[in-house]
Amino acid sequence: MAKSAEKENQQEAFGWAATDNSGILSPFNFSRRENGDDDVTLKILYCGVCHSDLHTLRNEWGFTFYPVVPGHEISGVVTKVGKNVTKFNIGDRVGVGVLVGSCKTCECCEQDLENYCPRIIFTYNSYNPDGTKNYGGYSDMIVVDQRYVLRFPDNLPLDAGAPLLCAGITVYSPMKYYGMTEAGKHLGVAGLGGLGHVAVKIGKAFGLKVTVISSSPQKESEAINRLGADSFLVSNDPAKMKSAIGTMDYIIDTVSAVHPLLPLLSLLKVNGKLVTVGLPNKPLELPVFPLVMGRKLIGGSDVGGMKETQEMLDFCAKHNITADIELIRIEEINTAMERLAKSDVRYRFVIDVANSLSQ
Repeated sequence: MAKSAEKENQQEAFGWAATDNSGILSPFNFSRRENGDDDVTLKILYCGVCHSDLHTLRNEWGFTFYPVVPGHEISGVVTKVGKNVTKFNIGDRVGVGVLVGSCKTCECCEQDLENYCPRIIFTYNSYNPDGTKNYGGYSDMIVVDQRYVLRFPDNLPLDAGAPLLCAGITVYSPMKYYGMTEAGKHLGVAGLGGLGHVAVKIGKAFGLKVTVISSSPQKESEAINRLGADSFLVSNDPAKMKSAIGTMDYIIDTVSAVHPLLPLLSLLKVNGKLVTVGLPNKPLELPVFPLVMGRKLIGGSDVGGMKETQEMLDFCAKHNITADIELIRIEEINTAMERLAKSDVRYRFVIDVANSLSQ
C-alpha cells in the first residue's frame, strides 16, 4: 500500500542525464512529486548551461550523485499552482535558479540569504528531507516551492534571461554586498565567459568604468564594441599588466580554472577589493603580503537569496541586460559540453527545451 501511495504522489518527467563521470548525457525518464499546496509546477521552455553543470557531470568537485540531470538556469511558464500559492498564477513567466529549498527558519533564511542556509537544497544533485532526489532543468517540467520561484519581468526574454538566474546573480550579489557599485569607480572583470560578460554589463549599468582582464587578446574587440567595456587588459602581457598596477578599485574574479591571485591583487589601489566567484577544482595560493601592505580585501560570494535574485532580474530588465547566448537543441548538449570545456562559446549555451526535448 505504501508503495502505491508513493506512486500516487509522483508524476512522470523526462530529461537528459549523465550516469557516470564521463559526463555523457542521454535521455532519461524519472519522477517528480505531484504539485503540493505550496508548490508551483512549470513547463520548462529554456535552460542555461552553466560551467557548474560541466564540473558536476564529470564529478570534478567529488560529490556528484549519479544519475544527474543538470540545469539551474531554468525559465518557463506556470502550469499548476497549489492552494496556498499567492504569488503566481497559471501562465505566468517564471524562473528557477540554483536552489529549490532551505530550512526557512535559520538566521540566514530569516535574512533572505537562503543561499547560505546550512540545509540548502540545490536544484539538482541534491536530496530533499524525505530522501527523494532532485533533478535539474535539462528536462520538461519541474515542481518547486513558491518561495524559490522567481517572476520574469515582461520585457525580459526567457531564453537570454535564463542565464541571469545563476550568472547574473553570481556577479550582482557581491557587487552589491561589497559596495562595488559607486558610479565612476574602476571595476576589473577577470575572465570573459558566462559570468564575466554579464559582470561587464551590470558594472556599466551601475556607472562604473569597466576593464576586462583576460588571457585571450582576441576577445578585446567584442569586450569593448559588443559588451561595452571601457578597456581591455591582456593578463599574460607583462608590460601591460605593469602599466595597470594600482589602477582599479574593485576586481570581480570569474575565472573557474586554477590561476594566480598575485597579479590581480597588484592591479588594485590601496583599499581595493578582489572578490572571487569562480570555483576552481583545486585551491588557489593566497599571497598575504600585498593584502597587508595595501589594506586590500579578498572576499567570496555564492549566488544570492531569493529577494536579491528577484531584485537582480528587475534591475536587468530595467537596464535591458541579458546574457549573450547560443541557443542549442538538447541533442547538441554533449557537443556543447565539449566546447564549454574549451571556452568555445559566446557566452552562454541555452537549451531550447520546449522545442527539442521529446521522448
